[in-house]
Amino acid sequence: MDSVLELARWQFGIVTVYHFLFVPLTVGLTMLVAVLETIWLRTKNPEWLRLTKFFAKLFLINFALGVVTGIVQEFQFGMTWSDYSRFVGDVFGAPLAIEALLAFFLESTFLGLWIFGWDKLPRALHNACMWIVHLGTLASSWFILAANSWMQHPVGYRFNEVTGRAELVDFWAVMVNKVQLGTFPHVILAAYLTSAAFMLGILGWLYLRRPGRDGSERPMYRRGMVLAAWVMAVSGIGVAVSGDVQGKIMTEVQPMKMAAAEALWETSDSCAPFSVLTIGTRDGKHEKWALEVPCVLSFLGTGTFDGKVEGIYDLQEKYRETYGATPGETYYSPGDYTPNIPVTYWTFRWMMGLGVVGSLVGFAVLWLTRRGRTPSGLVGRFLPALAISAPVMVLLGNSMGWIFTEMGRQPWVVFGVLTTAQGVSPGVEPWEVWMSLLGFTALYAVLAVVEVGLLIKYVKKAPDPFVEPPSPSLRGSGPDGADADEPMNFAY
Repeated sequence: MDSVLELARWQFGIVTVYHFLFVPLTVGLTMLVAVLETIWLRTKNPEWLRLTKFFAKLFLINFALGVVTGIVQEFQFGMTWSDYSRFVGDVFGAPLAIEALLAFFLESTFLGLWIFGWDKLPRALHNACMWIVHLGTLASSWFILAANSWMQHPVGYRFNEVTGRAELVDFWAVMVNKVQLGTFPHVILAAYLTSAAFMLGILGWLYLRRPGRDGSERPMYRRGMVLAAWVMAVSGIGVAVSGDVQGKIMTEVQPMKMAAAEALWETSDSCAPFSVLTIGTRDGKHEKWALEVPCVLSFLGTGTFDGKVEGIYDLQEKYRETYGATPGETYYSPGDYTPNIPVTYWTFRWMMGLGVVGSLVGFAVLWLTRRGRTPSGLVGRFLPALAISAPVMVLLGNSMGWIFTEMGRQPWVVFGVLTTAQGVSPGVEPWEVWMSLLGFTALYAVLAVVEVGLLIKYVKKAPDPFVEPPSPSLRGSGPDGADADEPMNFAY
């Protein structure tokens, strides 16, 4: 069983982290594409229409890959996590069914109207379709994050000892779980930050490599970069504030996760320091050298600089008294309720560090382009290079946050209720998990090649030349007063 457990965990990690690469980009790009089209409608500047169609193509590539990887992810629950699926099925059934039947249906329907409605819908209505798509992605995110938040802090259920399952008794308690109220804004704002960094990086590359004849295209790229930088700056502040709120909720409901994030073994009664960098043993138990900032951990966990933060040793004893001496999964010794300390410690720092640096890139771009400036010389080359680095940092930071959230909960798959070991399919053999693990990994490798290839292909093409799209509400508004019914340059 131990080998099956480890293989199943590796499979889940690979599949989920890969799928989550597309989630923030998809959520954020629906908003950015809607904003770009709205700006075009208000300004009538054709450059905004070109950017709208350009980033719509990149969005659709990510949307398609996100759907495919999400479908593949579903298979593993029945294959290697059947006991987990059986246990949570009654609780998750309602929110995930609503997500599939309402939210995803809303996204798909209005996305289709938006794609094929350029010459059939009034422009304002066409733009509204993309805003509705974005609302659909927010609704999908709400229901999915509600299910994940229940795993972090299970509420609104009762345990049926006869069936051995959790049964939903309060739907709204699950929907407004305190963890959900902290997680949702943090994840959505991080999605805005990620997609804006993606937009900034691509436009930065185009600014350098596809300037157009005599630099004629650079003003358009510059305008797009400034918009992306504003979104990064604002959403970056939001991510920091919501992350602070989420950290305090996490300390309340999962104190072990906060202690593991700092590798805090001994309880600190007040002014617990936060280590920016620590060099220690491989298991994270012994510190050799650390660069610490006094009292910051107390503030992150409690909201006060003299707050008490419980350490791993004391929490371990409390958990043993509450849940028993053997949780069903061990890392260091029998009865260990401690997550993998090196992983939680470093993913927590990479999450915060990369997020902060990515946000600062947005502020730097705004500073360098302030008051209509277009930097030249060395600074002019530094600006797009800075922009190009943004998506890598922010996307990696997003993934680190997801890994920290899930790894910091271990050894629980449903905190305090069901261990990860208890969720594994009982009849699965190691070779079967190996086969599915290798199969999924190979499939995702192929999809990665397809994704990167398509992105490179369309990014290199740059935004298409301007072609006025026809609109039933604007007949006779084409060039020279003719009907704007020329073919659209909007091929997918």
